[in-house]
Amino acid sequence: MGLLDGKVAIVTGSGGGIGREHALALAAEGASVLVNDLGGARDGSGEGHAMADQVAEEIRAAGGEAAPNYDNVATVEGGQAILQGALDAFGKVDILVNNAGILRDKTFAKMDEALWDAVIAVHLKGTYCVTRPVFLHMKERGEGGSIISTSSTSGLEGNFGQSNYGAAKAGIAGFTRCLALEGQKGGIRVNAIAPVAFTRMTSDLMGAPEMEKTMAPNLISPLIVFLASDLSKDVTKTTFFVGGGKISEMRMTRTEGVTKTDEGGLWTPEEIAARLPEILA
Repeated sequence: MGLLDGKVAIVTGSGGGIGREHALALAAEGASVLVNDLGGARDGSGEGHAMADQVAEEIRAAGGEAAPNYDNVATVEGGQAILQGALDAFGKVDILVNNAGILRDKTFAKMDEALWDAVIAVHLKGTYCVTRPVFLHMKERGEGGSIISTSSTSGLEGNFGQSNYGAAKAGIAGFTRCLALEGQKGGIRVNAIAPVAFTRMTSDLMGAPEMEKTMAPNLISPLIVFLASDLSKDVTKTTFFVGGGKISEMRMTRTEGVTKTDEGGLWTPEEIAARLPEILA
């Protein structure tokens, strides 16, 4: 018996890297998996069927159930087609893992509109485009579900040269928190992960070759299985850092701050400067 027997999962961007490991791990626990991948390069250019086909075949060869899908997450039509692909293959969707992504890194001074728009389209709009039809499907079925999206430390902590990627990933974290509130009534859990792993997306960013083993992408996927399973039935609206064997929660926090009670609560800039250490404490 697997933790996900009888469940159906969609994993976007699962033709390689972290997404591939998610698909394999979900299938190993009994889920039927729609393996979605456009089949493009790291920067989002190009497309092809080989990546999704290979992972789907790998799952089937291991005794699992999988179907490939090649639709583009960055369009509303693509998102609907991804849901339809899962319905055609397996009849329902219980789990969605938004993992598809590209990188087009530049310092902000050198970042033109095309570099900005491409990354926002795949990461942030792509999360919307796939999640909306799946969320509506889950609501209509009335049997709950689990939606897991991929944020990043680049968005939640910051990283040089990734203002486009960081903005998209911070947006995904905010999207997760809001959608989790809307999903509660229908038993739809909505969480996010901020993974760190050595993949083709990050190999030139992570430096030392030995990190390929210590930061392997398969170290991320047990958290996905947990969040997809009934073991996490009470977990929603949470963003997890995961990588290299470490799991922790990433939180948006607000300090206690200082409240001014006189003069109707109107601060002067000088007062703010004088009390800034207390405000930030």
